[in-house]
Amino acid sequence: MTSSSETVRPDSTPAVEPVLSVRSLRKSYNTGRPTERLAIADVTFDVGLGEFVCVVGPSGAGKTTLLRCLSGLLPPTSGEVRFEGTPLDSVPDKLSVVFQDYSRSLFPWLSVNRNVAVPLKVAGVGREQREARIAEVLHAVGLGDVGRSYPWQLSGGMQQRVAIARALAHRPDMLLMDEPFASVDAQTRFDLEDLILRVRAELGITVVLVTHDIDEAVYLADRVVVLSGAPSRVAEIVEVPLERPRSQLATRSSETFGTLRRHLMELVTTP
Repeated sequence: MTSSSETVRPDSTPAVEPVLSVRSLRKSYNTGRPTERLAIADVTFDVGLGEFVCVVGPSGAGKTTLLRCLSGLLPPTSGEVRFEGTPLDSVPDKLSVVFQDYSRSLFPWLSVNRNVAVPLKVAGVGREQREARIAEVLHAVGLGDVGRSYPWQLSGGMQQRVAIARALAHRPDMLLMDEPFASVDAQTRFDLEDLILRVRAELGITVVLVTHDIDEAVYLADRVVVLSGAPSRVAEIVEVPLERPRSQLATRSSETFGTLRRHLMELVTTP
């Protein structure tokens, strides 16, 4: 028997509420003033449970503005963002954000362990459970032996791993990532891409990642949301039918990867 609160599809299969639902999102700055600037005109898409969605678009398309609206850090001018069925008006407890500039997001005067502990302390997690969580997430990102080090003692790639570990520490349902690998070298970038795929699979979390790198979007995503130039709209949502698990060499060498890459490049570079 189906409860009255469930939406029933024509085939009698209950609809599953998206983890993230974006409807007619519009964002302008200096609203109502002569200097008003429209950054996002109209964006609508959903993200399902456990899905990996990448957002791409030309430079200046408002990708970071969109991510801030999706996280609750920035209110939209109009439209709606819902997380797990609830309208967003602040950052929810079960959502974490990883930014590009890891050097600013980590506290240099705190050890790695204490950096990762920050959201757990805010959430009131007890000391014993906190220490277990810290060990768990540092192990998950391959940094099980650096807990007593300080961020400034680590490479850029290791610092970003710490930022990812901290974002995972309170076991979020969804992870939002804003160009998280843009500030590291190519080999480290590949390592971090594979890391987030592995962690995502192991922890079963939903991921939305904003990137300017078309190849990265194809490699990581189940679907890619392509934004137009500013003021941005959704130009197309592209399915990525690549098998998982993925391999940097085999996946990127496949014909399907090349076809998707060319299509996305055409969408992003078309005026």
